[in-house]
Amino acid sequence: MADDPPLLVVDDDTELCELLVEYLGAEGFRVECAHTGPDGLALATTNVYSLVILDVMLPGASGFEILRRLRARSQIPVLMLTARGEDVDRVVGLEMGADDYLAKPFNPRELVARIRAIHRRTNASASAGREPIAVGDVTLDVGRREVLRAGLALTLTSAEFALLEVLMRAAGHVVTREDIAEKVLGRNFSPFDRSIDVHVSNLRRKLDVDGRERIKTVRGTGYQFVVG
Repeated sequence: MADDPPLLVVDDDTELCELLVEYLGAEGFRVECAHTGPDGLALATTNVYSLVILDVMLPGASGFEILRRLRARSQIPVLMLTARGEDVDRVVGLEMGADDYLAKPFNPRELVARIRAIHRRTNASASAGREPIAVGDVTLDVGRREVLRAGLALTLTSAEFALLEVLMRAAGHVVTREDIAEKVLGRNFSPFDRSIDVHVSNLRRKLDVDGRERIKTVRGTGYQFVVG
């Protein structure tokens, strides 16, 4: 982890930032902080980071606005910090391209677990040498972190890429929500967590622009990548 780019925490709570710098530093992460939306966006778009931890409530510009501007320029992984009980904020953040979210106040160990899960998804070198997967007109190249639909490159978040890989490797078979939560999000499935459904919805918007259904919902079970 020492050789990885640092994390960027964007939060106006300076005391929390200091605690995260200390705690995450002890876990082997380097951390930089910004305390306003514009400052966070400026750093995220000019420096190299492995992950942005982005609070929703920020002075200068909201976390949603920063995420929108960031996604127009970069697919860097983003973990949103939301107020506990604000389910709408979580869904909106995921729909706008966040990779994951965590509700405040949070257990620092849970934050570390989420960070490591995102790093595992984005570590392309761990998948080097694996053959591309092709199903119909969709090709996923794990080593190059590239997805083509009918020859056109798609821009996916780390969560969307990992989800598509899991579904395509099991093409024609149902993948349960429990398996997706474990393999993609790195945690146990919760029936109250809508992350998987939102990531699937985002994937469908990018894959099914021609009106074809490539990801089928199997009610009460999970999802299936359609063959043929």
